Amino acid sequence: MSSQSLPKAFEPKDVEARMYQFWETQKLFKPEANVAPHGKFSLVIPPPNVTGVLHMGHALDSTIQDILIRWHRMLNHKTLWMPGMDHAGIATQNVVERNLREQGGQTKEDMGRDAFVSHVWDWANARKSDIANQFKRLGVSPDWERQRFTLDDGLSRAVRQAFVHLYNKGLISQGTYIVNWCPRCVSAISDIETDYGDEDSFLWEISYPLADGHSVREAGHPALVVATTRPETMYGDVAVAVNPKDSRYSQYIGQKVKLPLTSREIPIIADEYVDVSFGTGALKITPAHDPNDFKIAQQHGLDPLWVIDERGRMKSEDFMPEEIRGLDRFDARKRTEALLEQQGYLVRKKEHSHRVGHCQRCSTTIEPLLSKQWFVKTKPLAERCIQSLEAGDIRFIPERWTKDYLRWLTDIQDWCISRQLWWGHQIPAWHCLSCRGVTVAMEDPTQCAHCGAADIEQDTDVLDTWFSSGLWPFSTMGWPDTQAQDYKDFYPTDVLVTGFDIIFFWVARMTMFGLELTDQSPFHTVYIHGLIRDEKGQKMSKSKGNTVDPVEVIDEIGCDGFRFGLTSLITYGGQDIKLNKEKLEQGKLFGNKLWNASRFVLMNIDPEAAEGVDDQPIDIHSLSLMDRWILSRYNTAVREANRLLGEYKFGELADTLYEFIWNGFCDWYVEYAKKQMQDPQLRANTQRILLHVLSGILRLMHPIMPYITEEIFQKLPHRKQASIMIAPYPQADEALIDEGISQRIDYVLEVVRALRNIRQQYTVPHQQPVKAHIVTTEAMEKEAIQTGHGILNHFVKLESLDVRDVVDARQEHVAVNVVGHSRIVVSLEGLIDITQELDRVRKKMDALIKEKEQLDKMMMNFEFLERAPVAVVEKNKARLQEVNKQVKALEEQLSSLAN
Repeated sequence: MSSQSLPKAFEPKDVEARMYQFWETQKLFKPEANVAPHGKFSLVIPPPNVTGVLHMGHALDSTIQDILIRWHRMLNHKTLWMPGMDHAGIATQNVVERNLREQGGQTKEDMGRDAFVSHVWDWANARKSDIANQFKRLGVSPDWERQRFTLDDGLSRAVRQAFVHLYNKGLISQGTYIVNWCPRCVSAISDIETDYGDEDSFLWEISYPLADGHSVREAGHPALVVATTRPETMYGDVAVAVNPKDSRYSQYIGQKVKLPLTSREIPIIADEYVDVSFGTGALKITPAHDPNDFKIAQQHGLDPLWVIDERGRMKSEDFMPEEIRGLDRFDARKRTEALLEQQGYLVRKKEHSHRVGHCQRCSTTIEPLLSKQWFVKTKPLAERCIQSLEAGDIRFIPERWTKDYLRWLTDIQDWCISRQLWWGHQIPAWHCLSCRGVTVAMEDPTQCAHCGAADIEQDTDVLDTWFSSGLWPFSTMGWPDTQAQDYKDFYPTDVLVTGFDIIFFWVARMTMFGLELTDQSPFHTVYIHGLIRDEKGQKMSKSKGNTVDPVEVIDEIGCDGFRFGLTSLITYGGQDIKLNKEKLEQGKLFGNKLWNASRFVLMNIDPEAAEGVDDQPIDIHSLSLMDRWILSRYNTAVREANRLLGEYKFGELADTLYEFIWNGFCDWYVEYAKKQMQDPQLRANTQRILLHVLSGILRLMHPIMPYITEEIFQKLPHRKQASIMIAPYPQADEALIDEGISQRIDYVLEVVRALRNIRQQYTVPHQQPVKAHIVTTEAMEKEAIQTGHGILNHFVKLESLDVRDVVDARQEHVAVNVVGHSRIVVSLEGLIDITQELDRVRKKMDALIKEKEQLDKMMMNFEFLERAPVAVVEKNKARLQEVNKQVKALEEQLSSLAN
């Protein structure tokens, strides 16, 4: 008996904390863990926001990355998984400002910029350790000693270097353009940080009278009717545009109209942009608050008027009605409508659906606002990404995401990178108060680069968070120092694992910056997984109450069970994943199965049998058919595991290993070995095969289930490695794969299963021998029974067994099962009371038929189908299918008993 036996049950909580500490203490997450590596493998973690808490998306993303890094570590590659976190500019500042308000009503303005930023740093540093500890609960193995933060000194230097480079190359500039502005965040946001959706609203048609001194209320007085979805912006109108080809308005071009509710007059201009079919064909031009109007105004030399401020409130301009000034923009809309109606300018108001943008962070309706901002000219950067893609330097898995990536690069717009925040990378540009010049530099300048004046001020804006995130794969490796050891050893990285929802936010920015700043694609493969949804396929959100906390699930079923269950849900096509709690629970049960099988092996291994088990070649001539079968199945699983990992087919990997370990090893070979080890002549060989296959199974499973495999591996006798993490990942021995033996013994074991099912169905005692015969004309099946006769007798108590070509029509009272092309026939004579069994089956049949009739009647009742909850209807439908299946099985059973 082995002195290294396992406890009766696997206790995840006891093992997880102890084993993670062991891994960290032994520095096994570091690239140096493998003493003599060949090749390298690196990836960077998509940095979670410092504001966040661990959610199912993080769990999926990190589990996939950990599977890859553990596999490559076991392949003896020099591996680095770079961890870190994102400072998350808008999100973090919002959270901290809200906390300040809740704690005492203080604002960031009360504190001042330096004090506020210092306060945010304290908050972020406390959060970083919390988030790292949450990720550790997932059992992941990044090199925590290398952990980076997008605002740390090294990455801040990289950000400044990137900005200066792009500025000097003419790819960054400052200009006044319409941007998406969030009044809640009080900052510009980019197009891809804006969620667009159709909203039901109204279209207001407003009369703009010609400016000839007459009142609009005079009957028949000529006026232009303008249609708008935003009447509150009319105070900023600088013109009314009509299409020059529109005969309805050609006579008015060049004249002026009076702007309702104001004393201003504005011109009527001609522009082909105007859609004659939309609204009335007359378009109000508001250049400070609409991107298309801004372009038209520029072409016609019209100056903009700002009438809505940065917080979404109406400005206090003299030309605006006093009661509108200072109102929230939506309140101003209602009040403007009332004034227009009172003064006779409102022609009509009709329902209208149109596209509206919302801030992705806070869901506030965005305000198109003319603002001075910093922009990256993205077209040249995107063109290089397209060339790299066409050259095969980067690939997407699944391949279908390539089209989305390419489409976005093709349709790309200039990127607004400035944000009106305090938390983030302050833009390294200094404005001269003397000559109005701009100085951009790596180090803080003391004077203007243009006129030499010392009166300079740094730009108060910070960079979009995605700017620093776009540098992540190489800034974390030491860039711009291209001689940094990590940069030389691990850049470019190999794989990026991420969800499809940030292909545009992050992946494209990284490839643009990587190619421009390092002259290399930052990774050669982008693996895209789907999003995790609830069991009904709905997106998880706090408002819906359907979120799942991964840590709570891990507390319930253990980290290994959680990781395996999650991995088994992954589809290769990158489709969204419906969270299935039964699958997660299955992962726990699978771990228990592996533990129990391992416990049996370790309790029955003689130390001398274990010596050199993984080093000495296996002599197949000394092995039984079952030994050769398990070795063939094992090496086939090894071959498949390496292939599936290389092809990023994680769900298929989980299924393949589950099938082999549960059905092949635990259910069949371990059961077979129990009897074999009672024979002194067979014991040593059986022990060697058991230990050889178990050792391989643990290593195969380690990337998915790290804790249980390490705990068992530590108990293996004569192991050479201190940890399974640096034990070699199994490689298939093709000489031991025998498809013929695998096929024949698989068939024999299915026959065993069929015979056992008949025993169970008719409650035949386990020790009672049965008479059976197999009817088949297939040569393989006949040969399998002939060569595997001993295996059949090993698992099933048989009085006799023969193979026939045809069914014996004279035989009565038999039970029949089907395997492949074979009919498995067992005589029930003398085994059961046929009369009693017939009576039992008929009674059960009668009860099922009554239930079937009730269900049929219910499912044909249209009133019931309309009124009953969907879940009830689906439950009845499933039950009816099950009843039909049982009735058919009982009919076959009656037929075999009665004949």
